[in-house]
Amino acid sequence: MGDLSEGELILLIDKVGRRHRVRLKAGERHSLHSGMINHDDLIGRPEGVIVATQMGARMLAVRPTFAEQVTGRQRQAQPIYPKDLGAILIGADIHPGAKVLEAGTGTGALTLAVLRAVGPEGHLVSYEQREEFQEAARRAIVDTLGAVPDNLTLKLGDAYLGFEERDLDRVLLDLPEPWQAVPGAKLALRPGGIIFAFCPNVSQVQRFFECLREVRGFGMLEVFELLQRGWTVRGRSLRPSHRMVAHSGFLCFARRLAEDELFEPEGEGFR
Repeated sequence: MGDLSEGELILLIDKVGRRHRVRLKAGERHSLHSGMINHDDLIGRPEGVIVATQMGARMLAVRPTFAEQVTGRQRQAQPIYPKDLGAILIGADIHPGAKVLEAGTGTGALTLAVLRAVGPEGHLVSYEQREEFQEAARRAIVDTLGAVPDNLTLKLGDAYLGFEERDLDRVLLDLPEPWQAVPGAKLALRPGGIIFAFCPNVSQVQRFFECLREVRGFGMLEVFELLQRGWTVRGRSLRPSHRMVAHSGFLCFARRLAEDELFEPEGEGFR
């Protein structure tokens, strides 16, 4: 990607790990508790450069990763965390060229992750019922990509009323009551397609799976959660971190069958 340039969003990271988001602009200065950083000292320098404030504090300048963009920006809705995003992309097998429907758009975190996975040959349709959430997600997408890409369609509408799209490869649901969107998802998915739902609590999981069984035409129902615990490695010290990203939600998956049957292998770990 080359050297840091004017207009880029970067992170300045201090010695205790605090991250400061800075949009580079010639002639500007950024004020920190440890002093001032001149933007001109960063523009044209390589990513990963270490610069000092006028008070001598050393700061590392890097471009934010996708995970840092998801967790670092201000938001109105609760995001899906990076630890879950990776598992969703793999569990739902979001692949280059896939046709995907998402409901709802929320913060745009999953939207951006899916766009990266489907590539320019794929297409994503994202439904959001609340206009203010859709507009916030649009701003996040433009902030990250520079514009809303041609292979993304943002729709304002109620996912519980069904979808216009058909023959989709994947349907991803991040809704308060995902079971209400199951009949529409069933019509939208092709045989062999995958439905996913993000459920913060176990009662939502139960109702979602009950609905999949009632409408039939789904199989290989699976749910799991992910807990992420970091470790501190400093000198001879090696210990678990004091904080962890624990339960954020249950990841629920199922496959669309060719006929209105129900197929559930017995036992755990059938995948």
